[in-house]
Amino acid sequence: MHPKNPFNKDYNFNNLIAKHPPLKSYVFVNEYGNQTIKFADSQAVKALNTALLKEHFGVNYWNIPENNLCPPVPGRLDYLLHVSDLVSEKDIHLLDIGTGANLVYPILASTHFNWKCTASEVNTDSLSNAQEIIDKNEALKSIELRHQQFKSNILKHIILPTDTFDVVVCNPPFFKNRTDAEKSNLRKFKNLKLRENKTQNFGGLSNELWYRGGEEAFIKKMAEESVQFKDQVHYFTSIVSQKENLKNIKRAINKTKPTEVKIIEMEQGNKHSRFVAWTFK
Repeated sequence: MHPKNPFNKDYNFNNLIAKHPPLKSYVFVNEYGNQTIKFADSQAVKALNTALLKEHFGVNYWNIPENNLCPPVPGRLDYLLHVSDLVSEKDIHLLDIGTGANLVYPILASTHFNWKCTASEVNTDSLSNAQEIIDKNEALKSIELRHQQFKSNILKHIILPTDTFDVVVCNPPFFKNRTDAEKSNLRKFKNLKLRENKTQNFGGLSNELWYRGGEEAFIKKMAEESVQFKDQVHYFTSIVSQKENLKNIKRAINKTKPTEVKIIEMEQGNKHSRFVAWTFK
């Protein structure tokens, strides 16, 4: 993890349970004598996220519908910490593409870094849930939500003529279709040797999980549109979950003639991930 990530150390489950008592029913002692939860259980992960947001970020209300994607807070914060290293300005204005019902990037950006945040979302139900989170937390009042009415667009109709953003962040849908998403879900189920009937925490709505052509097509489209806003945005960034997609993604971005393209590697335990960043400045 990033050296400044407060989740580098083990969770203090006693403190977390004190902040969010429902978490207690999901905590158990593993074979190594450590307190933990079953990370394949969506309700356990949701309870842990809620507790982490309360304990570390002062978010007193956070809730997502059962079918929406439940993000791991420590990993999402890691992305923003690396973004903070990339963008040297102090008063950062961040645009989150596809914020989902969980609103996690604007929550972390506004509470941990005190950044100004704008977020877009295609799904109106997810947008309504995100707005409810804002409305019930005084610390999140400054976050602005925008509805992307055109599913074929990413930045267009979201970045307005008067806007300037220091950085765009995005965690794109990484599957090409429902079938690919379900196959991956089944593999995770088998790898973790789960016996439950439900395989969550691998949930998510269609727009959260897949896009025609997968993450590669999504980021290529984002790069294509970024040219139109090159004078309004300092850095465009996106998570790239599949390393094998990097070569084609970098080639597509380079075709737009940016002044700089970077791949920033991230590591959380055994999980390796990365994001691509480019600028025309």
